[in-house]
Amino acid sequence: MQSIRIPAAERTPEVEFDFASGRLSLAGESYPEDTAAFFGPLQQALHDYLTTAPAATIEFDLRMVYFNSSSAKALMNLFRLLEEQATRGLAITIRWWYHEEDETMLESGEDFAEEFQHAQFLLTLIA
Repeated sequence: MQSIRIPAAERTPEVEFDFASGRLSLAGESYPEDTAAFFGPLQQALHDYLTTAPAATIEFDLRMVYFNSSSAKALMNLFRLLEEQATRGLAITIRWWYHEEDETMLESGEDFAEEFQHAQFLLTLIA
């Protein structure tokens, strides 16, 4: 499956989905005017990848500085796909990076982490 690389734009995060290595990442800000148009293809690509999942492990790094509520819903949709695969035994690690002074991102990560039983969700302080 072909990797997805999208540079960050004014309202959308940088996307690096390296399916061959099982390393996925989103970084930056996310408040697109059409959330479905931006995240829909990413969700479909992740779904397609997970149905074959050649990697033994999948690592998803998130280094968000801001996201709106519709982006939060889109992130949760991506996370649900990962959690579903983790219930089937695939090793999934989601790493939520945050700055020490950014309590909002820490709290958001804590909220997302509560939804996971099988995927490993790590809150990681950016040094």
